[in-house]
Amino acid sequence: MKPILRVILSLLVFAALAATAATQTQSSGVSPQAAQLHSRAIVLDTHADTTQRMIFDPRFNIGERHSDGNIDIPRMRDGGMDALFFSIWVPSDVTGPPAVKRAFDQIDAVREAVRTHPNDLMLATRAADVRKAAADHKIAALMGMEGGHMIDDDVRLLRDYYALGVRYMTLTHFKNNNWADSSTDKPAHNGLTAFGKDVVREMNRLGMMIDISHVADKTFYDVIGLSTVPVIASHSSSRAIANHPRNMTDDMMRALAKNGGVIMINYHAGFLSEEFRVASEKRSGNIVQQMAEMSKKCGGNEACTTLEDDRMDHEAMMNGQLPKVSWEKIIDHIDHAVKVAGADHVGLGSDFDGATMPLGMEDVTKLPKITDALLKKGYSEADVEKILGANLLRVMEAVEKGAGK
Repeated sequence: MKPILRVILSLLVFAALAATAATQTQSSGVSPQAAQLHSRAIVLDTHADTTQRMIFDPRFNIGERHSDGNIDIPRMRDGGMDALFFSIWVPSDVTGPPAVKRAFDQIDAVREAVRTHPNDLMLATRAADVRKAAADHKIAALMGMEGGHMIDDDVRLLRDYYALGVRYMTLTHFKNNNWADSSTDKPAHNGLTAFGKDVVREMNRLGMMIDISHVADKTFYDVIGLSTVPVIASHSSSRAIANHPRNMTDDMMRALAKNGGVIMINYHAGFLSEEFRVASEKRSGNIVQQMAEMSKKCGGNEACTTLEDDRMDHEAMMNGQLPKVSWEKIIDHIDHAVKVAGADHVGLGSDFDGATMPLGMEDVTKLPKITDALLKKGYSEADVEKILGANLLRVMEAVEKGAGK
C-alpha cells in the first residue's frame, strides 16, 4: 500500500472509532462536549484488581463482555478507557516464596492476556508506550505491584519484577511488612526502616514509581523526604471527606503536590463516604476484618472475595442496611483534591474489581460521566484531560528521566 493511502486509511479508521466512542458516550447521557473530550483524551486508571479474576475465575475471559465485575475489553472500549494498571496483589499474610510465586503468576497472566488479545491490548512500560497504544487504538496494559512484601526483603526481586514490566510498587498493603508501616496496622518501624529507604532509592534508580497508597502517614513523609522523583498514590481519596486512614490528609496532598506527584482518586464506597464507612465498620468491622472474613467465606479465592463483597454491599445499600453512596462522591473527592493540591496533581485510580463501587459507577462503561460532571462544574478541558490521564503520564516521564541516577 502506498504511504499516502496508508495515512488516509488510518485517518478514516481513527474518525470511525472516534465517532463510535462519541456515540457510545452520548448514549450514556453525557454532553456532546464531554463525549468528544473523553474520546480524544488518554483516559488512564492506575489501579484495578482484574488480575485476580484472570487467576482465580475459570469463567473469566478479559476479551468477552461479562455481566459481573467491572472490567473487560468490550466494556473498556465502551467506557473510553485507554490505559489500565493491572494490580499484582497478594494478601499481606501470604509472604515469602508463596507470595513471590503468586506475584509471578499474576505478571504472567497479564502478559498472556496481551499476547492472546493483540488487536486490543498492548503491553506498556513507558509513557511513550501508552501514547503509542492510544494512537494505534489499543488499550495500554500496565502493571503495578500492590504490596512490598512480594519482594521478600530482596531488592534483586524488585529488579526482576521491573524487568517483567512492573512500573509501580505500593510499599505496603493492609499490614506492615518487615521494612515499612501500613496505614491499617499498628506502627512497628516508625515509617521506613533502613532497608525500606534502600528500596525507595532502588526504585528511583530503576525508574519504578513509588506508590504511597496503603502506607502509614510516617511512611509517607519518609518517602517524600527521600525520593528524588515524583511519587503517586495509586488509589486513595480525601481524608477530609471520609476519615479513613487509607485516604490522604490535606497536608499530605500538599506535600505530594510539592513533590510533583499525583493522588489518584479511589472509587470504593468506604473511602468516598464517611457515613458509609462508619456504618460498614459498625456492621462488619474494619476493612481488614471485612476482607479476612470474606476471604475465609470464599476459601481463599481472591476473585470471589472482591466480587462477593461488592455484591453484598450493593445489596445492603439497596435494602437500607448501609447508606447509599452515589458516584457523584467521586467528583467531590476530585474537586477537593484539586482545591488542595491543584489540577496538575489529581487523577483516577478506581480500584475496579477490588472494591465496592458507588451507585452509578457499576463498571468502566460509566467513566464518561466523570468527564461530563467535571466540565459541568466549570473545569477547563485542559484540566479535565490532566485528571483523566495526562498528570500520571507526566509523572511516569519524570520517573523514567530520573532512572539510573
